[in-house]
Amino acid sequence: MQKNETSSEIINSIIEGIKEKKGENIVAIDLHELENAVTDHFIICHGNSNRQVDAIADHIEQKLRKQYHESVFHKEGAQQANWILLDYSNFVVHIFQKDVREQYKLEELWADGKTTVIND
Repeated sequence: MQKNETSSEIINSIIEGIKEKKGENIVAIDLHELENAVTDHFIICHGNSNRQVDAIADHIEQKLRKQYHESVFHKEGAQQANWILLDYSNFVVHIFQKDVREQYKLEELWADGKTTVIND
């Protein structure tokens, strides 16, 4: 299996995991063609409470570990669960609370990437 196929499968698995925990407004941003991008892909969503944000992050971690033997390289924000970042090197998952997401407008900061809005 090629890298792009594997990345695509992992991204789909992340999106599926977000949906399973009722994450909202899912957006995938392909950054791999941008010169100064910190990763190849961002997957962004939000939850409606600290507990939901934490549950989404935990679910994604478990799912990727079980299906792909992928462990998170770096995790931030789990203490407050306002914005949890899961860094898997080639892709980074951002799980926000809605108001924090609206404040940072991450999608606008990386608008040069290829954005895909995931419908329910």
